[in-house]
Order: sequence, then C-alpha cells, then structure tokens
Amino acid sequence: MPDKKREGFASRLGFILVSAGCAVGIGNVWKFPYVAGSNGGAFFVLVYLFFLALIGVPVLSMELSVGRAGKSTSIVAIKKLEHKGTKWHITGWAGLLGCYLLMFYYTTVSGWMLTYFWKYISGSLYGVSEEQVPDVFNSLLADPLTMTIFMVIIVIAGFVVIAFGVQKGLERVNKVMMAGLFLIIIGLTVNSLLLKDAGKGIEFYLVPNGNIIKDIGIVKIVSNAMSQAFFTLSIGIGAMEVFGSYMSSETSIAGDAVRICVLDTFVAIMAGLIIFPACSSFGVDTAEGPSLIFVTLPCIFSDMKGGMIWGALFFLFMTFASFSTIIAVFENLVTNITDVFGFSRRRSIIINLVIVLVFSMPCVLGFNLLSTDVLGFEDYIVSKILLPLGSLAYVLFCSFKKGWGFDSYLKECNTGEGAKIKHSYATFYRYVLPLMILFIFVMGLLPS
Repeated sequence: MPDKKREGFASRLGFILVSAGCAVGIGNVWKFPYVAGSNGGAFFVLVYLFFLALIGVPVLSMELSVGRAGKSTSIVAIKKLEHKGTKWHITGWAGLLGCYLLMFYYTTVSGWMLTYFWKYISGSLYGVSEEQVPDVFNSLLADPLTMTIFMVIIVIAGFVVIAFGVQKGLERVNKVMMAGLFLIIIGLTVNSLLLKDAGKGIEFYLVPNGNIIKDIGIVKIVSNAMSQAFFTLSIGIGAMEVFGSYMSSETSIAGDAVRICVLDTFVAIMAGLIIFPACSSFGVDTAEGPSLIFVTLPCIFSDMKGGMIWGALFFLFMTFASFSTIIAVFENLVTNITDVFGFSRRRSIIINLVIVLVFSMPCVLGFNLLSTDVLGFEDYIVSKILLPLGSLAYVLFCSFKKGWGFDSYLKECNTGEGAKIKHSYATFYRYVLPLMILFIFVMGLLPS
C-alpha cells in the first residue's frame, strides 16, 4: 500500500522543473533537430507547436490528474479511481513495463552523451580531423567496456539522487541541472547565431518555404510533426503521472501542464537554434538524421574557433537533458515498487538498481558482441506501441463514464487557482483526441 506520509515537492517551481526535466530529454535535443531538418524546417516547427497544444497538453493533464486524485503511481491510482469490477489498472502495468524498457536503452544513450563530454574536457578529441570524427563514434559502439562504464555511472548516479528523497534529491538536483541547462542553452545559442552565414540556418528553421513543403509532401510533414509533438512529452506510460501524486491541490493542473509543455518546447526550439545556424555556417546538410549529434556536430566543433570548449558545453547540455529524464523515471520506478508491493523506499531502490543495471546490458552489447539492434527494438516497442496505446487508455479512462469519467477528471484538473478546462471540450476529448492518437499509432507502424 502507498505510504500515508507521502512526500511532496517543497515548491511549485520544484514540481514544474522536475516534471519539465522528465519531459525534456533526448527527444528534444537529439531527435527534434534532425526530424525538423529532414522535414523542411519551419513549416514542421509550426505544425509541431500546433499539435503539441492540441494533443500534448490534454493528455499530460490527464496523467497528472489521475496521479493527484489517486495520490499514488498509475497502477494503484487507477485502481482507486476505476469502477468496481473494471480492469483499467492493467494499463498501469503496461506503463510500468514501458518505463523499464525506456530506461534499458535510455541509460546507454545518456552514457554516450557523458562519454563525449569526457572526451572534450579530457582533450582526447583535440586534433581529431573531420574525416576521423565518424571513427570516434564507431569505436565507441565497438567498445563494450567503455559503454558499460559510462552507463553504470549514469545508473548509479541516478539512484543515488533518488535515495535522498523527492525534495532533497530529485527536486534539488533537478533545479540545479535545469538552471545549468538553460544557461548553457543561451550561451550555445548566442555562439551559433554569431557564426558566419548563420542567417541561412535561421531562415530555414523559422521561415516556411513552399518549395520545400511541396518536395517533401505536406501529409508526411504533418504526420511527423504530430508524432514528434506526441512523443516529446513521454506521455502514456505513467512517467509523468507520478508527479501528479506529489502535487498540491492549491493550483490547477491545466495551468501547470501548459507550463511544462512550454519549458519542454523551449528546449527543443533552442536546440534547433544551436544546430541549424551552425550547420549552415559550415555547409552541413540539415537532413543528416540521427548521426547529426555524434558525427556531424563534432565535425563542426573541430573546425570552430574554441570548438573544444563549445563541444564540451554542448555535450554537458545533452547530459543534463538526458539525466533529468533518467532520475525522473527512476523516481517513477521506485515509487511504483513501493506503492504496489509495500516495500520500503530503500529496498525498492536496491531492487530497481539491480534490474536496470542487468537489463541495460543487452542494449550495450547489441552494438558489438551481440550484433543485434536491441536499442532499436526497445525504442520501437516504447515509442510506437506503448506510448500511443497508453495515452489512448488515459484519454478513454478520463473521458467516458465506464472509466473515471470526464466530470471527475474535470473536477480534479480544475481544482485550485489557475487555467481551467471547459466542459464544452468533452466532445473533443471523447472522440477527436482518440482518433488523432490512433492516427499517430497507425502511421508509426507503417514503413517509413
């Protein structure tokens, strides 16, 4: 059973920064720039912002509302709120599986970020030519020992933070990291905007081009923008729901959901302002794809004045972004085990530490000894299946009487001071929103 003396956040700012830290991650600073680049830039960004407001805010408000009303993680909270005889809480188990799978590969990618930061501050990338940069990343993937060491550092550091509790660990560390992240973003952005020919990259990123839209296809751009807006918040697997259980009833959930989305979007947009001006300045193709971060950008840093410093700052920024998500999801895992099985927090931390360390190894070894795309498989299950179906479950549970019901959701969501959701939105929530999520789910399963 959940702890009756459940710890909460020390401040509203702490809640918003921790929740935003969970949302802000590799999807913002790694995936968003290359997806925007391969989908024509400015028009994609506009459509992305539109659907973030249309899909992201409502679903996020539902997760947080379930958490605050149930005062527990998703499995227990949904069981409290569901009607007797129904089995909605089963979706909470699927969400917990999604959180574990996410961490089984996310810790490896976060380890890559930390590895590159170390390479820059240690000087091991000093003097590496543009032609040698791709070999650096390929050598890392072929080295299971190095990847294991940095993955283990990330995992242990994450659970050490969680061991100090919500206020002294999660909240305090996230405040520092998010403040550092925002300062580094500003510095990197100013540097990129001052580069020669940076204006071309800004124009590509912020000014819609009809010819580009025609070449790529408006349907493809809209579909990809919807998917990115949906996945950037990691909604649907209960990763955000746990923070609702720590929320005060003094402020409305709708207003805080908007603030979290704004901070999440700010980081994604600023990442583009860092990357696209630099690409145009050094003549790099903006549609490079996933290699943009680990191959293309280090090539730019190798040619840039003070490149070792800017490279170190960039990968520190990336490490902060990914680590903020990791400690937030670790909190979800620990609290789930505590709530569901009644274990002490300490015992839950030890159990989860062992689970994450052991089951993160297949992803590490998939790039070398196993020669299997474990990361791709795990990401596919989470991103293409569990996130959309989990979000659909939250929407149906909160919208229909056979679940929790729209009136109950609305009452919880609007409790406290701040922005309110109108009852007239019920039709959109019940019928339009599920169809949009199904569209994203189907499009995600189709071959690209």
